[in-house]
Amino acid sequence: MNKQSPMAPAELAPRVHVSHPHDSGPKHVAGTAEYIDDMVEPEGTVHAYLGLSERAHAEIVSMDLDAVRNAPGVIGVLAEEDIPGVNDVSPSHLHDEPIFAPGVVQFYGQPMFAVVAETRDAARRAARLAKVEYRDLPFALDIDAAIAAGGKLVTPPLKLERGDVAAGMAKAQRRVKGRIAIGGQDHFYLEGQISLAIPGEDEDVTLYASSQHPSEIQSMVGAVLGIPQHSVTVNVRRMGGGFGGKETQGNLFACVAALAAKKWKRAVKIRPDRDDDMIATGKRHDFVVSYDVGYNDDGMIEAVTATYAARGGFSSDLTGPVSDRALFHCDNSYFYPAVKVNSLPLYTNTVSNTAFRGFGGPQGMVACERWIEDIAYDLGKDPLEIRKANFYGTTDRNVTPYHQTVTDNIIHRVVDELEASSDYQRRRAAVIAFNKTSKVIKKGIALTPVKFGISFTATWYNQGGALVHVYRDGSIHLSHGGTEMGQGLYIKVAQVLADAFGVDVERVKINATTTGKVPNTSATAASSGTDLNGMAALDAARQIKERLLAHAAQMYEVTPAEVIWVGGGVQAGKQFIEFGELVASAYMSRVQLSAAGFYKTPNIHWDRAAGKGTPFFYFAYGASASEVSIDTLTGEYTVDRVDILHDAGKSLNPAIDLGQIEGGFIQGMGWLTTEELVWDAKGQLRTHAPSTYKIPLASDVPPIFNVKLAEWSVNPEETVGRSKAVGEPPIMLALSVVEALSMAVASVADYKVAPRLDTPITPERVLMGVERLRREAGKR
Repeated sequence: MNKQSPMAPAELAPRVHVSHPHDSGPKHVAGTAEYIDDMVEPEGTVHAYLGLSERAHAEIVSMDLDAVRNAPGVIGVLAEEDIPGVNDVSPSHLHDEPIFAPGVVQFYGQPMFAVVAETRDAARRAARLAKVEYRDLPFALDIDAAIAAGGKLVTPPLKLERGDVAAGMAKAQRRVKGRIAIGGQDHFYLEGQISLAIPGEDEDVTLYASSQHPSEIQSMVGAVLGIPQHSVTVNVRRMGGGFGGKETQGNLFACVAALAAKKWKRAVKIRPDRDDDMIATGKRHDFVVSYDVGYNDDGMIEAVTATYAARGGFSSDLTGPVSDRALFHCDNSYFYPAVKVNSLPLYTNTVSNTAFRGFGGPQGMVACERWIEDIAYDLGKDPLEIRKANFYGTTDRNVTPYHQTVTDNIIHRVVDELEASSDYQRRRAAVIAFNKTSKVIKKGIALTPVKFGISFTATWYNQGGALVHVYRDGSIHLSHGGTEMGQGLYIKVAQVLADAFGVDVERVKINATTTGKVPNTSATAASSGTDLNGMAALDAARQIKERLLAHAAQMYEVTPAEVIWVGGGVQAGKQFIEFGELVASAYMSRVQLSAAGFYKTPNIHWDRAAGKGTPFFYFAYGASASEVSIDTLTGEYTVDRVDILHDAGKSLNPAIDLGQIEGGFIQGMGWLTTEELVWDAKGQLRTHAPSTYKIPLASDVPPIFNVKLAEWSVNPEETVGRSKAVGEPPIMLALSVVEALSMAVASVADYKVAPRLDTPITPERVLMGVERLRREAGKR
């Protein structure tokens, strides 16, 4: 016990604020990472499949399922009458999302029943055999149709207001009104929706789900089966992508699997094919934003009014908080002396839209960058000049539309540094010179900022839990409420825990997320996974370390103040005790080596009725500069170069964070350029496979792609390691591509006409924009 440990403190490598490989990275490359469809199925596993409606809005007059029941391999059928609890999987208090349509279908592709068969192929084929008679009802598919039909709301709207808008408009020397349509986006996770349910004794059921929110699935399954939540255990080791699409959308599939498992007392798996997955699950909300902005001759904004109309779909889902967050980000990085913005979350006869990376924030920013663009073209100035003129201040001009004071503003430095490092001014001059002589190919360049608020706006979700066990050999077992979908959460929290104990990361075993170990967890969403779960893990480590320190002081006959944690163990007076040795002796002295940690985000509150509060713990900042080339004869374009400077605070793992920034930018670029959702006149989604829905390819990555962290940034708030969230903010860096394409299109009219392109800016929209601006320029 008294000998010097062979491992000296200085021998350990840093564990946080350094790059460390993703814990599943080698498995991803080798194909050995286990997803639910890779798991060995229990003996007797059967398969479920959904029967979907073929009307946008209709009464179900009759539904003959005899052919389904008599199909080869079919065990049985589930319908509304087979649900012992509630027929609802809505995450909202409105309880308006049935598992199976109760007599009326409200969108094309709504589940009406489920078939259970010996094989997935048999279930899938049988599901197509139902004979359904409908009585058609009026339907509205998009925002304009919903407004024309009376503007039925799917959830209560929100208003944010600060300052005297009427006075601001009267004071303004200039005014611009406009409208922008912002398209939706499918999540297109590589692993689709899937659940495996295994029945247990009594009321018990165990689920393996591809879900960002295992506690919500636990709650939903309990309610649907009419059993307590303690009888439902949900396990999530990893997802093959989520992006918000597995926050609430997995509820349906988990509940169907659980219903079938308990009814037939066999393990049940459900996995839709890609087409049905896209048809039956929600997407990023598309918006139409109408705005009226007053400003002066220098481009300084005096007042803003805007209405953010969203296609909510047939049920509330998360449309309320998504449209709220769109309003929270109607300012991006800009101060409005007077502002009044409203949400208009509309009921439509389409699948209920849902969470998607950014959660409404990106749509809010797209609209505000549109009126910045309008001001710039009206005044004949570089849009960057207008952006910088309207940035939030650091000591004044720093109150948001929701009355939160911005105290951590670093957007000026971020933009100034990127402007210099990307050589923006010289390149912009070169682009303008090129466009004067090039007849067919036109170029554009833009630099846009990002300010994104971090926290769940539903304050109660800002809590996290962790369970830490230290075993006798010094190895550490970590469980927490966060889920891993490829973003690197597991390795980051493991790094934090290893650092707290002063040991190598390899000592920490990262356990699959399970409701049986950490209860009442929040969704891994709102970019909060590391903030919440990392701090909870630290709290658990603190408790265990306090016990170990007290033990070491007693064992080595020193005062507690003389025992300090160092790399690899503790220093007790003049003696160094290696961590494993310390733990082994603590066990022999009956010291508890397990702890449950908890964390709740401090200093946040939100009064939705008043439209006031401090909903965000802090803000993350970033900026991007993009250069593009368009072909004015075809509308085709390329993104030639992108430069990014992003604020991740004091990054816990720079390699992971850079990957999130790069991936977020490309996903945002896809949403704003190539990913177009199209419904036909009957309400059927026509872009339901990669043949018709175009996500970015590797070849779409800009050939020059410079991505850097703002290494000088340190989060002023007490977050884990003073880091900042990095999951969602990078998606909005792609706004620079929209603005660069707009400049290229505007060049055909000598930059005298605001291009006003809707998103996604497909090649067709570029071509139509070019033709429209040429016509408008000819009228002047």
